Amino acid sequence: MHTITSNEKDLVTLLIKGDEAAFEKLYRLYSERLLAYLIKLLKSEDIACEVLQDVFIKVWNNRQNIDAAQSFRSYLFRIAENGVYDFFRKAARDRKLRTALIQSACKDYDPIEEGVYMKERNQLLQEAIDALPPKRRQVFQLVKIEERSYEEVSHMLHVSISTVNDHIVKATKSIRENLERYHITVIGIISLYLIS
Repeated sequence: MHTITSNEKDLVTLLIKGDEAAFEKLYRLYSERLLAYLIKLLKSEDIACEVLQDVFIKVWNNRQNIDAAQSFRSYLFRIAENGVYDFFRKAARDRKLRTALIQSACKDYDPIEEGVYMKERNQLLQEAIDALPPKRRQVFQLVKIEERSYEEVSHMLHVSISTVNDHIVKATKSIRENLERYHITVIGIISLYLIS
């Protein structure tokens, strides 16, 4: 068994090699603050705990792909944000789950604060959409804003469905990267799916 040190880089290096003690120490170092972050985003401690568990399962299962030279904290929070994104995407398709989520969120609801926040978020989202190349912006607006199908947009613009899909994938990636600068990654992603 390797000796565990308090140095994060050493712990991550040991984790990559499959050291369970290093994994447990990293879990103890980060789980509490990560859970608080997830609760803030998800408004539900139960759901946040589930996502937290999934995050660390993914860390362990993908340990050999971790780059020890990069910030482990950033890596961890990126997986957590993707977990929240997946949850909201599922919620957008599941009416029962969406209702439970809204009821949970309403406990801390402040209509004035929410109004200001929504206005600011929507403005940032619109700026990110406006920054897209013209054709990509057009495809994104037709699919996401006007709720047209890929097939319909394909006929309208005389392009293949795969081209429409390519524009949507690249537009979403570009908007996501744009929104990351404002530290609203998850909210931005949720917006993209709720308006789809």
